[in-house]
Amino acid sequence: MKPKALEGLKILEMGQLIAGPSAGRLFAEFGAEVIKVESPDGGDPIRTWRVVENGTSLWWHVQSRNKKSIAIDLRHPEGQGLIRHFAKEVDIIIENFRPGTLEKWGLGYEQLRELNPGLIMVRVSGYGQDGPYRDKPGFGSIGEAMGGLRYLTGYPDRPPTRVGISIGDSISSLYAVIGVMMAVYHRDVKGTGQGQCIDVALYESVFSFMESMLPEYDRTGVIRERTGSTLPGITPSNTYLCRDGKYVVIGANGDGIFRRLMVAIGHSELANDSRFQNNAARSKYAALLDSLIEKWTMRLDLKDILSILDEAGVPSGSIYSIEDIVSDPHYQARDMIQEIEVEGIGKLKVPGIVPKLSKTPGSLEWAGQDWDSTQWKY
Repeated sequence: MKPKALEGLKILEMGQLIAGPSAGRLFAEFGAEVIKVESPDGGDPIRTWRVVENGTSLWWHVQSRNKKSIAIDLRHPEGQGLIRHFAKEVDIIIENFRPGTLEKWGLGYEQLRELNPGLIMVRVSGYGQDGPYRDKPGFGSIGEAMGGLRYLTGYPDRPPTRVGISIGDSISSLYAVIGVMMAVYHRDVKGTGQGQCIDVALYESVFSFMESMLPEYDRTGVIRERTGSTLPGITPSNTYLCRDGKYVVIGANGDGIFRRLMVAIGHSELANDSRFQNNAARSKYAALLDSLIEKWTMRLDLKDILSILDEAGVPSGSIYSIEDIVSDPHYQARDMIQEIEVEGIGKLKVPGIVPKLSKTPGSLEWAGQDWDSTQWKY
């Protein structure tokens, strides 16, 4: 078995639901020892979210894979003492309580770093550890709204909608992992021995993904609006209806790709038309080009469209459901559909590991453990 990239790192995960625990999952997949602290009165709420089988959420088995769980009452002095004991031994603490909560229990970063100067703590919260909103409760959905994502999601003639997953939490978890690895580099590779505190706010994580929205507003006053499946200013790039009622996504905004697309759909006379010579010029005629492309796609079934566009070297794809994902040979070849044994259930399909490291790859060792507070309680 190949060594894992993060073997030797010991992490205490304090928090629940999505953002903090998602960061813990990434560390655990690549070999860090992750000890998850749960409340004795039922554990992390995600244990009962969405589809439950044999008393436990299927989501839980993915979210907490490779972790060790322990039940500690953080409101009790004995539980707080246990955390202080752990703080002396671990490299990293992940927490996503509301700011000030750990300080109230005597477990804030400044308090714990006195026990372990090399301790790294990553703190994930709705609004960050300071500022006028720090004490407000915040979830990923609120971060998506305040960060600008919800405003852009959906169609212009309908209310804003959400992405179908907890994207704000997931983005924040990635920033938490990145921040921790930077801090580990500073402490261990540079040899400073110094720990530090990493402040990740959900709304800031989402806002950082908003591309050119801010400078466009600053310089021109333009407020980017909801545009449905189109990508304004980048043409052609859209979703088109096929003859069989399915949809194809086509991205032909590169100049050479656009010319290949026009030839493939039977409009070679437009390939070198001066109106469409570059993206800025094409964007003035986006509606015209989308109409031409969809007239072509509506004459063919999805599979034939994909075959023609693949042959022409035009980026295209279908919109996958989870059923499509599971049966796709590329997902299988890349080991992105894995199976893990779950007590009381048997084999359970779960997502594979991302990213893929050639020398020290991550792996799945066990699913998230079933609840047993009598076994773990401290």
